[in-house]
Amino acid sequence: MSDATSQDAYRQQMARKKRLIDARVNKADRDQGVLLVNTGNGKGKSSAGFGVIARALGHDMPVGVVQFIKGAFSTGEETFFRRLPGVDYHVMGEGFTWETQDRERDIAAARRAWDQATRMLGDTRYGVVLLDELNIVLDKALLPLDEVLDALRRRPRMQHVIVTGRRAPQVLIDLADTVTWMKMEKHAFKAGIRAQKGMEL
Repeated sequence: MSDATSQDAYRQQMARKKRLIDARVNKADRDQGVLLVNTGNGKGKSSAGFGVIARALGHDMPVGVVQFIKGAFSTGEETFFRRLPGVDYHVMGEGFTWETQDRERDIAAARRAWDQATRMLGDTRYGVVLLDELNIVLDKALLPLDEVLDALRRRPRMQHVIVTGRRAPQVLIDLADTVTWMKMEKHAFKAGIRAQKGMEL
């Protein structure tokens, strides 16, 4: 096949693709807040959420962050985002549940975090709210699932919400507009590499 023939075939293929994509873009005619759920066993659920937070800040959108589990150790994202204007950042957890080993304490911490989250979910000033590791709280039944779903449904129309954590409940997946499933193929920890600054911390 000559270079010219190859170029013609490529151009035709991309023209077909453009027609399909343009038709999809034209069909999407609603503006509304998006509920995004990042779940699965793979790494990157919270990191992807913080990427969206960075994108929103680039558009001067005020953002809120509530971390439900993390809290026993400092993370790079907390140190970085707390410096920025337009960020309302709350680390509300007391560490992983296998560390606390106290269900009542975990429920109390989840309730404090959820109270902070509901304040944000009821406030039109927040363009994006990240509820980091909320899925773990729901999986362990530390908060009533119906209460969480109701608040997500009643949030301001243009507010975007990101919920992260393993084992998202199916009803939350059904409610979400976008769901990303992180699948683990390999993880450095399984090879004996400790959690590293800039990567996990």
